[in-house]
Amino acid sequence: MPTHAPRARPRRAQPAREPAGPQLGSLTPHLFLPTDERPVRAKQRMLVAETVVQPHHHPWPQLTFSTTGLVRMGTQSGTYIVPPTRAVWVPAGVEHSVTVMEDAELRTVYLQLDDAAWAPCWRQCLVLEVSELLRALALALDTTPDGAPWLDAAAREALRRREALVWPLLCDELQRAPQVRMGVPLPHAEHGDKRLRALCEAVLQAPARRATLADWAREAGASERTMARLFRDELGTSWQQWRQQALLAHALPLLARGAPVGHVAAVSGYASDSAFTAMFRAALGRSPRHFQNKA
Repeated sequence: MPTHAPRARPRRAQPAREPAGPQLGSLTPHLFLPTDERPVRAKQRMLVAETVVQPHHHPWPQLTFSTTGLVRMGTQSGTYIVPPTRAVWVPAGVEHSVTVMEDAELRTVYLQLDDAAWAPCWRQCLVLEVSELLRALALALDTTPDGAPWLDAAAREALRRREALVWPLLCDELQRAPQVRMGVPLPHAEHGDKRLRALCEAVLQAPARRATLADWAREAGASERTMARLFRDELGTSWQQWRQQALLAHALPLLARGAPVGHVAAVSGYASDSAFTAMFRAALGRSPRHFQNKA
């Protein structure tokens, strides 16, 4: 008599996974308010892996980097991976959140700027290479919050004088910093091309799929040439560069949670560990193993 395989039992719906780490607010930016009198301020926080700083914004720009650890900053226009050798620039008024991917000492510099005096490129999020001088200037800034009871008038005046000396050189070094492709930009949800948005979201949902731009474009309802042009015009990058950043954003959290390099390479669409490691080292300056077991 023919045998029949037992009928598979339907899977029960799994509850949404709650974030594993602490959920924090905006880390008290109002206590480090940049002003005309003190146009550059800095703050420092030690944050454990998987901490999430919830979305927030403020009316001044900021430069964020980690002296140790790895963080990911998210905005409506994309996701930015920030290892210790880089920093992310966030313009005034841009909503942003931070996810700590490995224990990090987070340093944030707030600036009071005349936007008209800076090039238009500074009105968007940027990932910058941090020079030794830029790092030293940022670390030289005092991180005492406003209203600290141990700061008397003489101490506050001493801080103001020191910041006045650091301020012009920091601005000059900041504008000299090379820009680095370390983000995963996305088309604007309302004003961007809908086909490009659909393609980007599809790639992010299936990072291991080995498909060409022509394949993705066809499913989004456009030609390969049209999509290549949209990547350049709307996102300011090539398809190959954008795809690499999307893979890094997918791979880094897996590595931080201890996944083997071979597994992460496979689920990122790489046929060999060596090819994946070569891409990783070229992009971040370190091998994938450096980021393992950090969460």
